[in-house]
Amino acid sequence: MSLSGTSGSPSAGERPCRAVRPASPVRSVLPDVAVVPVVAVVPVVAVVPVVAVVVMVALPLAPGGGGVGGAGVDGGGGGGGATAADAVSGLLVVWCAIRLVRGRRRPLSRTAAVLLGLPVTGLALAAAGAVSPGAGLTGFARYLQVFVLVPAAVLLSVPGRAGFRVVAWSFVGSALFQGAVGVHQYATGTGASYAGEEVRAVGTFGPADVMGMATVVSFGLVCAVGLALGPGRRAGQRAAAAGCAVMLLVPLAVSFSRGAWIATVVACGLQLVLTGPRRAVRVCAALTAVGVVLVGGPGIGTAPLRERLGSITRVTDAPDQSVTDRYTMWAAAVGMWRERPLTGVGLKGFPEYRDTHASLALSSGSDIAGAGTAFQKQPLLSPHNMYLLVLSEQGLVGLSALAGSWLALLVCALRTGFGARSDSGSKSGSGARSGSGTGRPDCALVACGLLVWILVDFVYADIGGPTTVLTAVALGLAAWWALPDRTSAAVSGGAGTR
Repeated sequence: MSLSGTSGSPSAGERPCRAVRPASPVRSVLPDVAVVPVVAVVPVVAVVPVVAVVVMVALPLAPGGGGVGGAGVDGGGGGGGATAADAVSGLLVVWCAIRLVRGRRRPLSRTAAVLLGLPVTGLALAAAGAVSPGAGLTGFARYLQVFVLVPAAVLLSVPGRAGFRVVAWSFVGSALFQGAVGVHQYATGTGASYAGEEVRAVGTFGPADVMGMATVVSFGLVCAVGLALGPGRRAGQRAAAAGCAVMLLVPLAVSFSRGAWIATVVACGLQLVLTGPRRAVRVCAALTAVGVVLVGGPGIGTAPLRERLGSITRVTDAPDQSVTDRYTMWAAAVGMWRERPLTGVGLKGFPEYRDTHASLALSSGSDIAGAGTAFQKQPLLSPHNMYLLVLSEQGLVGLSALAGSWLALLVCALRTGFGARSDSGSKSGSGARSGSGTGRPDCALVACGLLVWILVDFVYADIGGPTTVLTAVALGLAAWWALPDRTSAAVSGGAGTR
């Protein structure tokens, strides 16, 4: 057998091999250059409807506008009309439904469907026992929107970590805008009335919803802290997030919202713990030093702010009227539950039964004034505690279903967050979520922080006002991280990786 085929000259009868021309450097680079922008744009386009909901919350409201029901931690809720953000959230749900029908694929895993759909049973029973069919229907629709439909739509709309970060940064941007308005109100004396001075920062929400700006700023601060602490990101992005977090401390302080302060401290503390105990100790020490300088020094530590901080420790010994009203309404909610322990008094039934169960210590309403609003009394229509509101209106059945869903999400999110942290140093670059070891748990920090903030704040507040839909979006982000096994390609067209 001739071996000439391996030599430089071909043997007789063999066709000479054609020389392979090297690929042009320009042609080999062009496909990558063309694909990269498309890949980078896909997550942004997919989450545009979600970002639109966040942005619409910042729109100024007409006098008397506001969400359905509710209250804030330090005052009553707004009026009873739907907002532009509610309308956009409805469009988001419809858009997801259309994409699911067209894709003909199962949208959620079994676990996600059970956890997100668990509150429906208690809501249906409470709606059936409402004081009127209209109240039951509107209450059912509102709860379904906030705790089921919008979170599921957000879960299905986020295609991956890049999309998640876009939504998180939209929270930060909205918080910076509201914070700037609030700080201006505080500095110029054009805010809501507090202790005889119009210094309370309320942003574009007005004095009828004093918790509005505090909620937006708190969400933005939690997102900024999570983005800043997450390893694996570019130093510039982390520095920008840290700078935003520091700036948001000022409007949060001048919101005078004790509930938002407590919830933010707990949520950010958890984020620090997830990143490691040593970093948590260092950051806590630095923040404590900054807080002492700001509050005790010539900065923002004015007399009203110091008095508000001190009132946190006097809620039992020397409570002010707002705390007394809250305790009285808590007792009224417990009384309603004792009357109907299983199913409660029905959706939106708390205002109807309040006077029957409240003591004489309850005032006629909250005083609101300032920020372009004349003095008026705002009726107290909710217990300012989400858990007691659900207990009084939906009974043990509703509270077990709703709170059980939240606690299950928290357990799943924390377990996934610790898993992402433990795998952070083993692998990199796969783009998947926990278990693939990307070393980028910033999404975990944001999701866990938002969920913990909501659960803690619900001790001092309940749903109501224009920022309620923002709570629904935050729950959707938490569910996105906590419930990874789903078919997001049915909606977003992406792989759904974490």
